[in-house]
Amino acid sequence: MPKHNKKTGNPKNISLSQILRVFNKYPKKSFNYKQLAKQLGVSNLGQRSGLESVLNQMVNKKLLIKPKPGKFQIANPKKSSFTESSSIGVIDMIASGAGYVKFENSDTDVYVPKDKTFHALHGDTVAIHLTHSGNRKPEGRVIKIIKRGNTRYTGILSVSKDFAFLATDSPRMTTDIFIPLNKLNGAKSGHKALVNIETWPEDAKNPTGKVVEIFGMAGDNDAEINAILHGHELPSSFPKNVEAVAAEIDTSIKESEIAKRRDFRKIITFTIDPDDAKDFDDALSIRKIQNGLFEIGVHIADVSHYVVPGSKIDEEAYSRATSIYLVDRVIPMLPEVLSNQVCSLRPNEEKLCFAAVFEMNENAEIKSEWFGKTIISSDRRFTYDEAQERIDNGTGEFNEEVKTLNRLAVKLRKRRFESGSIEFDKVEVKFQLDEAGNPISVIPKVQKASNKLIEEFMLLANKRVAELIGKPANQKKIRPFVYRVHDSPDIDKLKAFQAFIKQFGYEMKLGSREMITASLNAVLKAVKGKPEANLIETLAIRTMAKAVYTTKNIGHYGLSFGHYSHFTSPIRRYPDLIVHRLLEVYLANNSPDNSMILGLEDDCKHCSEQERKAEAAERDSIKYKQVQYLQDRVGHEFTGVISGVTTFGFFVELIENKCEGLVRISSLDDDHYTFDKDNFCLRGRRYKDSYNLGDRVNVIIKSADVIKKQLDFVIA
Repeated sequence: MPKHNKKTGNPKNISLSQILRVFNKYPKKSFNYKQLAKQLGVSNLGQRSGLESVLNQMVNKKLLIKPKPGKFQIANPKKSSFTESSSIGVIDMIASGAGYVKFENSDTDVYVPKDKTFHALHGDTVAIHLTHSGNRKPEGRVIKIIKRGNTRYTGILSVSKDFAFLATDSPRMTTDIFIPLNKLNGAKSGHKALVNIETWPEDAKNPTGKVVEIFGMAGDNDAEINAILHGHELPSSFPKNVEAVAAEIDTSIKESEIAKRRDFRKIITFTIDPDDAKDFDDALSIRKIQNGLFEIGVHIADVSHYVVPGSKIDEEAYSRATSIYLVDRVIPMLPEVLSNQVCSLRPNEEKLCFAAVFEMNENAEIKSEWFGKTIISSDRRFTYDEAQERIDNGTGEFNEEVKTLNRLAVKLRKRRFESGSIEFDKVEVKFQLDEAGNPISVIPKVQKASNKLIEEFMLLANKRVAELIGKPANQKKIRPFVYRVHDSPDIDKLKAFQAFIKQFGYEMKLGSREMITASLNAVLKAVKGKPEANLIETLAIRTMAKAVYTTKNIGHYGLSFGHYSHFTSPIRRYPDLIVHRLLEVYLANNSPDNSMILGLEDDCKHCSEQERKAEAAERDSIKYKQVQYLQDRVGHEFTGVISGVTTFGFFVELIENKCEGLVRISSLDDDHYTFDKDNFCLRGRRYKDSYNLGDRVNVIIKSADVIKKQLDFVIA
């Protein structure tokens, strides 16, 4: 019988993308071919041997590296996420019905046309097949929905004799949701409701769902605000069991607890907050000490004393991760018995705090610092305006203390900007509401010296806490911590900003970090008081990266801090609560147990995502109030500045009240206009007139649709 040569099996059914997915999942880990075969589920001995040959080929292609003989590791996780024809990512749907799939370890996304989304919803984890790549922008089609991201949508119900459907509020959901009559749960036409998608068969045009919550009639203030919250997957109230636990918290302060803390009850201490604030989470103490120094205490509500890890309150606070500040209400992170009472540093009440205490000279130079638990009794609750009166006039209770703090804050601020902090000073407005929540006037938010006073001492505390943990000289290994980081801006965005402001006569120098920040600050200073100021400030902010929470410290670009964290607002931010817990452990020279640090980076991502949702809900509530405010002014003429240009028209921000609406390209009947993306304008084909970003225009309010939260303008 002839002897057959033994052939090495070829893993034909294993694609490069499958192999890369394993390596991308463990970017810091190396595998031999047997370990990788186990990850891939390959048991055939011949195929396992053939896998080693494939891995060596991938090394030659620079997709993998060999850190040691027989071991393989990913060469560049960011560039290798979808080298072959299929990959898994999260789809970001857009208003046209198309989407972009983003990958965890890649800066590149894949465009998915409208007819190739396979019924994917915004935020779904999907498998895609690449149809175009190479020199072109990657394009693909969804081949499988791995996991639904969000199946709940808000909108307005329409009910007929035979069926009902929900027209969704979300621009990312372009199809209506069909609802069988037996799943309306009492909802009627015109109701604002929350619907859960239950099925979406392959051959069906629309998904099918059921009503899970009715907010009220569309247009009703509470109904619209609750719909905004639920549309961003945010809560509108606390579960009853959480409220019940909060009501039972022991609020007494025992002598044994006081004995563990530095006592500041007899030292002048006060809070400075907005007029309508109820959650006072920071207070300042001040006294003159020996050698001409000042002792300044930054006292922060000791939320960690009352909120125990793993408790129902803690779990709910983690889920929310932040308080939500809408135009007409605050949705607190903690039940109000904690946020507005027990933890709030109200005047003439003994309160437990976690503090950063600084001894500094007249030049605001720190000579010593201390971090630890304190007990205080605030002597006064100042509003920003009341504190400003002391700064301006030098009269009133505690005026000397307020003036001293301001004098020191001015020096801290000056030094911070000299070190490279970027000075954004964008004008914002707030609405004055009547008892029914209707906007009756628009008031500019003015940043006064009293606001900046508090800002500087909070920044100082946040920075020094991060430095204490992140860079002690005798530290042997990195200690797990939560940082607030801000990456450097994208150079292409900076170049686009540079080109845009040149039209207004401003120069922006690009080069080193120091050159960019100095040049940007010079531009921001030069535009103050000019008609284009708000637009240029807005665009400058958009060039910046988004600040996020992470355990990986890269510093804070905008503040020019090498180390920065959030320590000063644990009543309204969960990351601050994590920081307090870790800081307490480190100050005692202990190491955090596994329950505190396992999954800490995931906790950071969760908090960053919840912050993003809360900010989006706040923007939507502002837009809703803008439309409400202008609905009685339809037909009125206003002057505005073009704040955005798109293929379908341009947005105009009204100078008087900062409300923004759309001038549709279809309403421009004096010429045929097209979008010139290189010059940020719409340009007429025949007469060559243009509407440019930053142009002042007079517009008439054509419509104010409260239901759609949409303002339409026409050129006057």
